[in-house]
Amino acid sequence: MTSGVAKQPLIQEFMDEIKYKPIGVIHSPFKEPKGTPIQPAGAKGIDGTVEVFPEYVEGLKDIEGFSHIILIYHFHLSQTSPLKVKPYMDNEARGVFAMRGPSRPNPIGISIVRLLRVEENILYVQDVDIVDGTPLLDIKPYVPEFDIRAAERTGWLEKNVHKLPASKDDGRFTIA
Repeated sequence: MTSGVAKQPLIQEFMDEIKYKPIGVIHSPFKEPKGTPIQPAGAKGIDGTVEVFPEYVEGLKDIEGFSHIILIYHFHLSQTSPLKVKPYMDNEARGVFAMRGPSRPNPIGISIVRLLRVEENILYVQDVDIVDGTPLLDIKPYVPEFDIRAAERTGWLEKNVHKLPASKDDGRFTIA
């Protein structure tokens, strides 16, 4: 019986490059990464908008029925980093896949934000931890029954998560 894991040559053949086209732009009061909250939980009450490009507006049908949405976006201002970096809330180098910083092999970010209202192609949102002008890749509805999981452990963050409300981007992952 096979394990279901694809063999390396097959992966290389079909996945040398993946391209995405932005479906919109995220707007926020943060004009640069430095000083931006590092998670939506640290951005409570901060308002922003999501501008969805006209060709995707039809896809917004029924989204106003959700109190929260998941924004998936491209960290367009982050720099390439090594696979071990010092995260915002710790002084020890950690593996990039054990943290949520913006500098990663594929600089993709996710944020769960409160959806306040929809006016044509503009989504009014709250708890925004995203730099103004960030390219939006996708939107998904947040559904607690799908998305909440009881976590038995939170790794190195367990002793640092209390720092979140005061933690802001200090510019370390930004393109110089």
